[in-house]
Amino acid sequence: MLSRLREPWTDGQAERRLGAVACLVLLIIVLMVVFVAVRAWPSLHANGFVSWLGPGGNVDVQLGEMIKTGQHPPDSAYHLRAWPLVYGTLLTTGVSVIIGLTFALFSAIFIVEFAPARVRSVVVPAVRLLAAVPSVVYGLIGILVLVPAVGNHLISPGRKESVQNVVQLDGTGVLVAIVVLTVMITPIMVAIITDALRAIPTAWTEGASALGANRWEAMWTVSVRAARPAIVAAAVLACARALGEAVALSMVSGSRGFSPNPLDGLTYIFEPIRPLAASMVENVDAMNAPAVRSSIYAFALLLLLSSLVLSIGGYFAKLPMRRQGLRV
Repeated sequence: MLSRLREPWTDGQAERRLGAVACLVLLIIVLMVVFVAVRAWPSLHANGFVSWLGPGGNVDVQLGEMIKTGQHPPDSAYHLRAWPLVYGTLLTTGVSVIIGLTFALFSAIFIVEFAPARVRSVVVPAVRLLAAVPSVVYGLIGILVLVPAVGNHLISPGRKESVQNVVQLDGTGVLVAIVVLTVMITPIMVAIITDALRAIPTAWTEGASALGANRWEAMWTVSVRAARPAIVAAAVLACARALGEAVALSMVSGSRGFSPNPLDGLTYIFEPIRPLAASMVENVDAMNAPAVRSSIYAFALLLLLSSLVLSIGGYFAKLPMRRQGLRV
């Protein structure tokens, strides 16, 4: 038996066995989506998907009322308007990706084109190490360092009093959540964009230099332009991670189902929020209540579908570079 296992595979055997493994992975993903969708159906059916995503009422109160509905709740017990949580997710993810992508692009250009070899040998491993740091570490630094700094030095007593009847400004909120999330996802984008810029044939930039372009112009007009699909893919993958971040944002976002109002001016960036993933973590103790459990599965389904769409988008964004013969 062992001797047969040690025999080398033929091409046909390798194709069938590896294909079976790939199909198994795909089947697991499909089953996971179906499982979550079935568990989320009572909440989505009772509210309607569009209404479920819309505004209306206090989402924290609505989740709290679900706990009291027992083991056989009626459809009315599933009432939920998840817009504050969706808004918090879109706000933190969108702003973090935009800021992080800007820093990542220019950092990658520096690493590939302008950094001395000694600096590059230190920076590249450091960036990859930062990309692997557990999110709870970032959350811990945020709650112990950034939150007290913002609460004690950036938010004035007058500002706190002006909104104390609506929300409490204690340092946790939009600003710290975006800063922590940006620091988390930027190393991922730096690593991907750096690899993409390195994959650009040197003959391309040398040709631009021969036509009179300096190093910056050659990098910006040739390498960055050619690497645009990989830059998009980096943003998509970072966005997928940001969507699912729960622990760190639960620690620094303020953990309140509240929709900050841009009309509040500067106070807006200090107001608390709570993204979908953080809401799932914070309500896991109440999952014995069927209405809460179905709502949490609905949160999970929305995040799962969003991440799936982003992952597929990242794959297709890389296709133009592969057509050019670049390996990314």
